[in-house]
Amino acid sequence: MLTAFARAFRTPDLRKKLLFTLGIIVVYRLGTHIPIPGVDYKSVQTCIDVAKGNQGLFGLVNMFSGGALLQITVFALGIMPYITASIILQLLTVVIPRLEALKKEGQAGTTKITQYTRYLTVALAILQGTGLVATARSGALFSGCPAATSIVPDQSIFSTITMVICMTAGTAVVMWLGELITDRGIGNGMSILMFISIAATFPGALWAIKKQGKLAGGWIEFGTVILVGLVMVALVVFVEQAQRRIPVQYAKRMIGRRSYGGTSTYIPLKVNQAGVIPVIFASSLLYIPALIAQFAGGNSGWKTWIQQNLTKGDHPIYITAYFLLIVFFAFFYVAISFNPEEVADNMKKYGGFIPGIRAGRPTAEYLSYVLNRITWPGSLYLGLIALVPTMALVGFGASQNFPFGGTSILIIVGVGLETVKQIESQLQQRNYEGFLR
Repeated sequence: MLTAFARAFRTPDLRKKLLFTLGIIVVYRLGTHIPIPGVDYKSVQTCIDVAKGNQGLFGLVNMFSGGALLQITVFALGIMPYITASIILQLLTVVIPRLEALKKEGQAGTTKITQYTRYLTVALAILQGTGLVATARSGALFSGCPAATSIVPDQSIFSTITMVICMTAGTAVVMWLGELITDRGIGNGMSILMFISIAATFPGALWAIKKQGKLAGGWIEFGTVILVGLVMVALVVFVEQAQRRIPVQYAKRMIGRRSYGGTSTYIPLKVNQAGVIPVIFASSLLYIPALIAQFAGGNSGWKTWIQQNLTKGDHPIYITAYFLLIVFFAFFYVAISFNPEEVADNMKKYGGFIPGIRAGRPTAEYLSYVLNRITWPGSLYLGLIALVPTMALVGFGASQNFPFGGTSILIIVGVGLETVKQIESQLQQRNYEGFLR
């Protein structure tokens, strides 16, 4: 990986792209430290110091925003509204025929879906920004902090609208910065910004574990966490690269005096076909009952049960529900993102077939069978990786935002591998151009 970056910096046009990407990253990180108007910055910092990493329900969103959410800055919502909008559009593509037709139109249809994603991102940013401002005004953003109710001194309607507009505009700027990286930089812009947001929280979380440690001044716990992180990275890289290659043979066809086809290729089915989406879905779904219970009044039985069983990461019911939801969403997302019948029809249309399998319906059934078989280990792997923070809670007494949690490791390794692949492909393309000249 380091060799690829060194070679890229020696190539003039790639060096410009890398420097442009680094410049956008600097702008993004600056925006995460600019507070919005109407917020008492001293009260926010006081409550953050009191929380000491136990960020409760908002830990996942705070991680995706690079720590900007709890500081209530311009980029407080970060890239999360865009991620949510993209997932919603992807799910609706299966349900709404119009979106499915747009997806099949190629570049023009993709551009239209991207436009819909932008509109939905702004709408979600307004909704989430309103929720964040209401939570900050009520003092529920930092439960247990005496200064939580004074975070928003001016609670007038004009001040609230101004705060929501600032956070929505910040989300739009983040979306624009990501698209700039995609067009003029290296890699997928949104993925790069997500990578930076998660990586930015690592040093503080690691140092907090060292300060809380008791063995050799905390260095034993610190070294153990680093070792566990390296093992997890190696495991994630191994599984993310693993795939089942289904061979495909194309029949030879004669058109005029030329023969076409007769080639052999394969369909790569990844073991973790769903990526990190099931973990995000499961985390978000488990936050909903806890969030409802937090804002519900009184001391009813259902509220007490939720607070006792579904808000603590080390509770057996929470662990079981989290694991089962990840497995369910892994199968669900694979079912809607990969259509065996469509793949089989395309193969049949172009004269392709799997050796030993008849074209058409038998091919679709075979692909579905293989996909289900490899999704089982993939979903179990996702569930086990996601439970690492829970084991850290029990073993080290760490916060719920353990630095080497499943979601953060999956995203960082996935984005890193994809970015390195893009750099290597562009370097290879330039080598071919030099050879042809």
